[in-house]
This record gives sequence, C-alpha cells and structure tokens, in this order.
Amino acid sequence: MTTSASKKKINVLQFICSTGFYGAERWILALAKHLNSDNIRCDLAITLEDNSHDLELVKHYKQTCGFIGDVFEVPMSNKFDLKVINKLVALIKERNIDVVHTHGYKSDILGVIAAKKAGVQVIVTPHGFENAKDFKLRSFIWAGCQIMRFATKVVPLSKQLCDDSRRFGVKEEKLVYIQNGVDLSEVEEQRLKPFTPDEKIKHVGFVGQMISRKNIFDLLDIFDTLQEKHGNLKLSLLGDGDQRAELEQYAKTLKHANAMHFLGFRDDRLAQLQSFDLFAMTSSLEGIPRCLMEATAMGIPVAAYDIAGIDQLITHNESGLLAPLGEKETLTAYWEQILFDQPLADKLAKNAREFVNTHYSAQRMADEYTTLFNEMVK
Repeated sequence: MTTSASKKKINVLQFICSTGFYGAERWILALAKHLNSDNIRCDLAITLEDNSHDLELVKHYKQTCGFIGDVFEVPMSNKFDLKVINKLVALIKERNIDVVHTHGYKSDILGVIAAKKAGVQVIVTPHGFENAKDFKLRSFIWAGCQIMRFATKVVPLSKQLCDDSRRFGVKEEKLVYIQNGVDLSEVEEQRLKPFTPDEKIKHVGFVGQMISRKNIFDLLDIFDTLQEKHGNLKLSLLGDGDQRAELEQYAKTLKHANAMHFLGFRDDRLAQLQSFDLFAMTSSLEGIPRCLMEATAMGIPVAAYDIAGIDQLITHNESGLLAPLGEKETLTAYWEQILFDQPLADKLAKNAREFVNTHYSAQRMADEYTTLFNEMVK
C-alpha cells in the first residue's frame, strides 16, 4: 500500500542572484523544464537589484516552466543586502521547501545561510570559478567558495570543477558529479530554418559574458590580425558584462575596429549564432560552457584555447581546433584553417554536433537530479 508520505512532492527552490541571461540562467531553465511535475515542485527565487529588473530568466521561467513551479522576485536594497536571508527563510517556510539549490557566489552565500537558518538541505552547483583581478571581487569570490563547505551537497558541472571544489575544502562525501546537460530543442528548431550565408564575408562570433575569465582581449587581437591579412571578416560579440566598456574602448585602438560589433544581449541570439562561420572562445577558465554546447549543436565549427571544461566538449582535430592557453599565434592559425578550409570546417562541425547531442541531454541531467533530490529528502 502506498502511503501519503510517499506521494508527497519534493519542493525545490532554485535561487540565483542574476543580472543577465547567460549560461547559469539557461541551465536552470533546462533543469526545471525536464523535471517531472508529478514528483517535484520547482520554484525559482531571484533577487532584484537596481540593474536587474524585467529579467529574461523570469519571463522564460513563467513561459516554459510554469507547470513545475512559481517565480518569486526578492528585492535587494544594495549589491549585498543581508536582509535577503530572512526574506528567503520566510519564503522557504511559506513554500514548505525541502531543498534549496543555489547558483553563483552571491547566491551561494545568501542561499546556504538561509537554508541553514530554515533547517532545510541545500545544494550548491558551481558553474565556473572566476579568476578576477580586482581585490574586492576576489575576496567576495573567496567567501562564496568557502561557503560551499557548509552545503549539504556540492554538484559541479564538470570533473574539473569537482577538483576545484576539493581544493576549496569540500569533503568527498558532499561531492556529487552530475554531468552538465542542456536543452537543445530551441537550437534544433533554429537550425532547421532556411538560412542563406553571405559568401563574401566570413562571420566570426562570440556569445557569453564579458568578464575577465573569458579573456576577450585575445579574441579581439586575433580577429584584428586576420582581418588585416584577409579583409573579408566580421566579428560579432553577443553578451554583456563588467568588462564590456573596457573591451569596447580597447577595440577602438585596433586597426579594424569598424569590423567588430558589440551587440549586447540579443533576443535573436540563436539566429545570430546560425550565421557564424566560426565560434571563437579565448577563455582562460570555464565550467562546461553552454554557449559552446549551443554552437556545436547548431553545427558551427569551434576554435578555442585548450582548457578544462572545453576539453570535455571538443577533441582537437576531431570536433574542433584547440590551442594551448595563451598561444595566440597558434589559435590564429586555427581560425584561419576553419574559415578558409570548408571541408575541414564541415567535418569538425558534424563531429561536434553528434557528440553534444549524444552526451549532454538535459533530460538525463534532470533524471539524475531527481534521484539526488529523493536521496536528500529521505
């Protein structure tokens, strides 16, 4: 006989301090969308700061994940408003939350403290560790990394992030590895739409946050070098972030700034992605970047630095071209190969697309999280 207790839904609260719509935000959507609403209620709590109203994540969660849970916007009076902790505690109790799930340094600090105060379990999912130069930011990141040790479980997106978490003192019994997954249905829908490329121009593209670990200065330098040589390139950079103004100023100092386009956040991101002849990354530190998954799923060939996280998606000379970190000349040559050797570009793109579709299913990821939620509630 099935008891009423066994029928009780597990109530999960996803918590993020968000100012944009990037990998972590889309990851939350992918997870929530693929959870079974018969067994789980998955609410979203998101902080509201001065620069984060009308957030895309809120709109998309209501549209695509309304069946699984509700959205709660938590106002903040400043960038690190500790009063949010008590607001979260009240929300946890009001919604009878069993597990709080946090994403990002600020979210981890506030969410772990609130969960402990409310007496519920908490999962921290590191999406990537920042190697910021600013001392205040580094101190803040350090505090976020330390708080992971007090979570019930730490569930990184990649094996490298598991190793990083161990270095921050997370005990082995708290670590759970669930391989990253992504909802690629939007990408596939866009990929099947008719598209006519501009044969006169080679389009290089970047999608992501404009922050220090993305190392976009290298990307601008490489593009400038190849534009000088070939003269038929265009660079589009989609996204925003703390470094955008600095990057735009730097681009103006380069000879071919007029071919570099900072487009900011775009609703037609996937249509823009479809137009790329090359997806370029120069990151020095990553988790498993969602933007790279989307590019490979779209069938766009990739050239990047060979770093942990990226190497889980791309195998050199098989599904993309990877240069040692910091070797701009090597990466420049790889860009050139992909842009001007179409059979090679097609081969790399085909292999990468098959790999990501086979190994990085959002449904598989959601099923593994469901198992974890059940184990934690027991």
